[in-house]
Amino acid sequence: MEISGHQPAKLRKELNVWEAIGISLALMAPSMAANINPQGTAGQVGRAVPLAFLLATVGVLLVAYGFVRLTQQFHHAGSVYGFVGVTLGPRAGVFSGFALMGTYIFYACVTTMAAGVFGASFLQRIGILAAGDIPVLIPLAIGVIALLGAWFLALVPARDGTRILLTVEAITVALIVITAIVILIRILAGGAPNGATFNLNVFSLPEGVGLNALAVGSVFGFLSFAGFEAAATLGEEAHHPQRDIPRAIFGVAVFGGLYFVVITAIEVMGFGGDAGMEAYVGSGSLLGDLGATYIGPWIGDLITIGAAISAFGCALACLVGASRLLFALGRDNPNTPVIGMAAKVSPKYGTPSGALMLVTALAAVIIVVWAVVFGAGAFDIFLGSGVIGTLILLVAYAFATVGAIKFLFLSGTPRVPMYEIVVPIAALIVLAFTLWLNLSFDPASAGFRYEIVVIVWLALGAALVLGMPGLARRVGERLEVDEGLIAAKS
Repeated sequence: MEISGHQPAKLRKELNVWEAIGISLALMAPSMAANINPQGTAGQVGRAVPLAFLLATVGVLLVAYGFVRLTQQFHHAGSVYGFVGVTLGPRAGVFSGFALMGTYIFYACVTTMAAGVFGASFLQRIGILAAGDIPVLIPLAIGVIALLGAWFLALVPARDGTRILLTVEAITVALIVITAIVILIRILAGGAPNGATFNLNVFSLPEGVGLNALAVGSVFGFLSFAGFEAAATLGEEAHHPQRDIPRAIFGVAVFGGLYFVVITAIEVMGFGGDAGMEAYVGSGSLLGDLGATYIGPWIGDLITIGAAISAFGCALACLVGASRLLFALGRDNPNTPVIGMAAKVSPKYGTPSGALMLVTALAAVIIVVWAVVFGAGAFDIFLGSGVIGTLILLVAYAFATVGAIKFLFLSGTPRVPMYEIVVPIAALIVLAFTLWLNLSFDPASAGFRYEIVVIVWLALGAALVLGMPGLARRVGERLEVDEGLIAAKS
């Protein structure tokens, strides 16, 4: 069937399950996340960082259920945009896809700035930069260079890009795991640095810390997992999407849970538990500093540069994910100004070059405005973009979960056993609870300003849907005939 004589662009099918895992791992960036994200949690719950990450793991696994079930039925470059569009309607699909695209764009800012922070730290460790405070412009410059490099690599075929991402993450994660094992052995043997001892009180809340703080702290856990579902955007490029994409999503979620909970527990114990939390929060590279203390300075250098490379790989995955989402929207609306540009596919590489250019440019504008207008440094942009991106992400996850409930259980004969409905319902409760507890009602707080940005982005998505009624109609027509959104036959 043809819509208005328009032949939709197609992406090349060339990915296997390991390459799909690569894009999700790269966007989750476990190497980078383990070195910096737990510090935000520690500010809320002290030594109970692993407990907060365990809570986040439960929430992510509940959310993963919806993505796994939907990718067993559909494969579409738009991920949430396509899934929600076909389950809740095109208006909801466009809105949720726009939301997830915003998360990926803000996370591109997060990860390129992280690459700048770790890169500058590495240059200082090896003596290229002088000791002391690093000039503000250096991490920013490294971050911008990382963004340009990520754009270039995202333009080449997805097969090459995902191989790079998987290799980088495998090396850096292996290095972190080995370091963590050495730290744990020294702690168990006794006489470890920092007065560290093996103590499972890292899985209990300190006195005076309530469940409210635990829920707020778990947001940094969600930030660490963000991107576990990124393989869903590669559904049209996988050889066996209804088998490989669900496996990739679930496998990465399970791995992330085990990895983050264990690593954060060893980190907190390695710093000395309660007595070491001040040093923990002030560390420039958690595992880098622990590696230097427990093994030697050289391992700290390797972990720091590994974290920088991991951040760069994550930036690449962010641009890949955001460009696929925008490509899907542009392909369904080829005659709409600006949006239609996103439908352009590179004739040489078969990748969405138009969408890639647009999302990269937007990420660059965000970084430049934040730095020039507001005088922010790389770490400030990292922190703010991370909060904004995560709050938007929770909204997108909620839409996908509602869509999964409607499609799987409330559209005629249930497509899976009815008792499984408790899983996505529990996911919605966790998402709503986490969002509510992270709302700030103090206009003087930085959190309130971040929430304004979130509201503005979501309002733009709503305006796109409500202000362009023809767009939703075209999306609906396209979703009905799009090869990627035909439900699997049972």
